[in-house]
Amino acid sequence: MPKRVGDGAATPSRDYHVVQIAGHRDYPLARQRLDAAIGPERYTLLEYEPTLADPLAACDLVLARAGGSVFELAAAGRPAILVPYPHATARHQDANAAWMSDAGAALVIDDSELDPGTLVRTVAGLFADGRRLERMAAASRALARPDAAKQIANEILEAART
Repeated sequence: MPKRVGDGAATPSRDYHVVQIAGHRDYPLARQRLDAAIGPERYTLLEYEPTLADPLAACDLVLARAGGSVFELAAAGRPAILVPYPHATARHQDANAAWMSDAGAALVIDDSELDPGTLVRTVAGLFADGRRLERMAAASRALARPDAAKQIANEILEAART
């Protein structure tokens, strides 16, 4: 996915700034490609970010896989374009993406259909409809369970009592 993201972001005349967290494995190639194609005024590439809270707070829209980070997206109330990893165990990323999509918090693009043109059209379409982005953000916030750990602990304690 990183190559396709970079290709989409390199499309000229876009009015947004991209922040990509590439990961340790993909960072060197992403850095090389982006330095050649895009200036830092439009693209920030990070190798790793220990917490997603700050980058998510800065985003109007998130493009991501659909692993456990979907719960962080909900906690941050961010609308998303999700691209489930097709080889994930038990296709759990498809279920996570459907959870957000069914709630109206995300659009889902199949990995095999993600190309620069699709990405650019999807992002541009969402940014052209600010009210839709706001509805998606509200739907994302509604999915959040900030007290989930407390609820689980209470259920465990209750089960231990019986």
